[in-house]
Amino acid sequence: MPGIKALISGAGIAGPALAYWLARYGAQVTVIESAPARRTGGQLIDIRGSGRDVIARAGLAEVVRAARTSADGLSFVDARGRRQASVRADGFGGDGPVTETEILRGALVEILHEATDASVEYVFGDRVDALDDRRDGVHVTFAKSAPRRFDVVVGADGLHSGVRALAFGPDGARLRHVGYYLSFWTARNTLGLCDWTEVYSEPGRTIGARAVNGNTQLMAFLSLRSAPFRYDPRDTAALKTVVRSRAAGMRWHADKLIAQLEDTADFYFDACSQVVLPRWSSGRITFLGDAAFCASPMSGHGTTIALVGAYVLAGELARAQGDVAAGLRAYEERLRPWITRVQRFGQHNGRTMTPRTRAGIAFRRGVVALQERLPLGDLLLRDQIRLSNGFALPDYTLYERTRP
Repeated sequence: MPGIKALISGAGIAGPALAYWLARYGAQVTVIESAPARRTGGQLIDIRGSGRDVIARAGLAEVVRAARTSADGLSFVDARGRRQASVRADGFGGDGPVTETEILRGALVEILHEATDASVEYVFGDRVDALDDRRDGVHVTFAKSAPRRFDVVVGADGLHSGVRALAFGPDGARLRHVGYYLSFWTARNTLGLCDWTEVYSEPGRTIGARAVNGNTQLMAFLSLRSAPFRYDPRDTAALKTVVRSRAAGMRWHADKLIAQLEDTADFYFDACSQVVLPRWSSGRITFLGDAAFCASPMSGHGTTIALVGAYVLAGELARAQGDVAAGLRAYEERLRPWITRVQRFGQHNGRTMTPRTRAGIAFRRGVVALQERLPLGDLLLRDQIRLSNGFALPDYTLYERTRP
């Protein structure tokens, strides 16, 4: 693979993870990011099963473990704050509802950037404006930088990928709404939580908080059942109004959390959607992570499939020894069956987070209570655990040119 020039659009998690492996196989890698600097904010994310295996193979397991949050478990509470059912992070082999590897998105971004900074070219504050896939490579026009040619271009620029629109057209991807909207924001720890998460549900809406940053802050979240509605993702003030109105009247500590929306420096709101592409590549242009196969936050596997996808994409390109088209075909053929299963799981898992009825809330409470009490309680999560560990990582060490 030495001499291959790769461009990756997106410097979140999937992009730098791919850059790490491509550089390890000898490629010359450039990562371009529209933001002016690293995006170090963001919500808590899970690394499960096969994703943890990728982190271990990258030699980053210890640094990730040191940076993870101290999340010992989760409790479902009633309107008065009484814990009705709980689950611990150290159960279910670390792949249960609360995983043993939970880390702030920004912390993982920092780790991946540090691991690649010396071997990868990063360009911030710029974006891809045009793509021309020719016989000698992909000729790329940027908004600010001079045009350049690459052997392969990878869109790792998220759910609303601009590179995907350039390659496939604005209607080239189908966004499958899974019936929910999700919001996150950072708040002061007014609940007194210590290494724990509490979740409160009413029919069709769920609010909760998880202690982060040494228990000094909370990562608050709101999940809503809703049919699709139109909104401007760039209008933060309007989206905060949506959250306030949809959470109005909720009990528990909802008012305390919602009151902090105005001052939060870290706010996220979006539909829980999946990206469904008939194919992941077009010529020498391909896609990774949410840009290719977003499974929605309700899947609980977004970071895991991004890490596994990066590992497989780089490995298959290395195995192809310069035949980019063959490498991209192998990447999709190997990975798509597992991704399809993850997306199928994500379509239905929102029912657990945000039940539609009071009966559904009671059923969830009962199931979690059984998991606590039964000696074989992990059987109730068997399918999820198998899914998290359901992709066997190929061995690409033969193609390595550098070691961490």
